[in-house]
Amino acid sequence: QVQLVESGGGLVQAGDSLRLSCAASGGTFGTYTMAWFRQAPGKEREFVVSISRSGVNTNYADSVKGRFTISRDVAKNTVYLQMNSLKPEDTADYYCAAGLIYTGSDSHKYPYWGQGTQVTVSS
Repeated sequence: QVQLVESGGGLVQAGDSLRLSCAASGGTFGTYTMAWFRQAPGKEREFVVSISRSGVNTNYADSVKGRFTISRDVAKNTVYLQMNSLKPEDTADYYCAAGLIYTGSDSHKYPYWGQGTQVTVSS
């Protein structure tokens, strides 16, 4: 089993940057696909981005394309989400998820989840 712990959330102003981290333990990190989802109050969980096991292939939601970048460091068992040009609509709880081979947008296909980290973007 793999455990995921997110960190790096906080309060920032629109246009600022923030980097989220997701540390994995208890599993072989390199064998999992990784993804980020976010959920605003009262809304469904929304796919943000995913990365393949190799790190070569990525899949971004249109809402963050060109602003967010996902990366993974196998040596550190960590996946990152670099968020630039943040907007108030990016405000949400951000969750790290791990899959087996899946890199799509369906949250149900990711069996492992972190506890979330809160990101608030003010105008």
